[in-house]
Amino acid sequence: MSKADYYKVLGVPKTATQDEIKSAYRKLALKYHPDRNPDNKEAEEKFKEAAEAYEVLSNTEKRKQYDQFGHEGPSMGGFGANMNMDDIFSNFEDIFGNIFGAGQKKKSKKSGPTPKRGQDLAKELNISLEESFLGTTKDIKVYRYVSCDVCHGKGSQEPSSIEVCKECTGTGQVGYRHGIFMYTQACPVCNGEGFIIKNPCTKCKGQTRIQQYDSLKISIPKGIFDKAELRIPEKGDAGTFNGPAGDLYLRVHVMPHPTFKRVEDDIHCSILLTYPQFVFGSQVEIENIDGTKESLKVPKGWQIGDPIRIKGQGFQKIRGKTKGDLVVTPKCDIPKKLSASAEKALKEYSDAIGTQINENESDGSIKSFFKKFLG
Repeated sequence: MSKADYYKVLGVPKTATQDEIKSAYRKLALKYHPDRNPDNKEAEEKFKEAAEAYEVLSNTEKRKQYDQFGHEGPSMGGFGANMNMDDIFSNFEDIFGNIFGAGQKKKSKKSGPTPKRGQDLAKELNISLEESFLGTTKDIKVYRYVSCDVCHGKGSQEPSSIEVCKECTGTGQVGYRHGIFMYTQACPVCNGEGFIIKNPCTKCKGQTRIQQYDSLKISIPKGIFDKAELRIPEKGDAGTFNGPAGDLYLRVHVMPHPTFKRVEDDIHCSILLTYPQFVFGSQVEIENIDGTKESLKVPKGWQIGDPIRIKGQGFQKIRGKTKGDLVVTPKCDIPKKLSASAEKALKEYSDAIGTQINENESDGSIKSFFKKFLG
């Protein structure tokens, strides 16, 4: 029985390019694939016929001989009789791999363990506002992987006990085919490593590292702000097979302070002054968050609630050499009880200055009309 012309089988002209040949075969292979045509002998034969035509026409040398000698060419003999389904699927996967997952780049074979970087770790740390202002050093404990001190990160008692896995031949993967679909998974023998340790280290069991609490001394810089994240290089998990360690990321939380508050790089606080101190002006001494004394001049007639700024006494800027300011807001200390003489003097003072507010000095507050004292 004579064979059909390969060009006619694929439905392409003799001048067809390789891309056109591949595209034509793709359509026919999908159309007549056995999974889509179960128990259909005619479709199976057409599937094989298309594969045979593609095998020849996709090969430059075979195509040249076929164009010259037809099916009787030197490299044509016996092709159809010797071809099996594995040969066909090999070609099929070659052009359908990107669709069905079979044509993914194969994992390279390993000759032995490959060093791998350890995981990064994260930890939270609470510090006080004073510690944020001054900078500090903290001792923390981190539960992490460290390199095994027995095998020194090698995983085996001796190097010769590490062998390439025979099941996956060192790739770490095994493949399975079901029809047009190709599946790969981690090798069950070597757990995807590509090698087997015959005599693993007795302490780490071949894992090259062990978990334990590790004590670290961490330096917290001046001016660190709330929720800042510090990166501590190589203080995460140790790598496997002497791979580099990961990093430790430390998130810093600055706790609230009962007296001081941070606003950007400034430090804010308030002080209580008597009414005469506001009226006559005064010189007072205050204590900053670090215990240092600061001299504060309250100008004569200073208004309650207007902040006074002391330059350069705030937080150290993380980026740069300058500092923020100390911002002090004066509040008036109103006595709840007065002696008889003090009460008399205060009323005489009220009579002297009157109870009428000067509208020219208004700060936008609503106007009031005095009726009487309650005392």
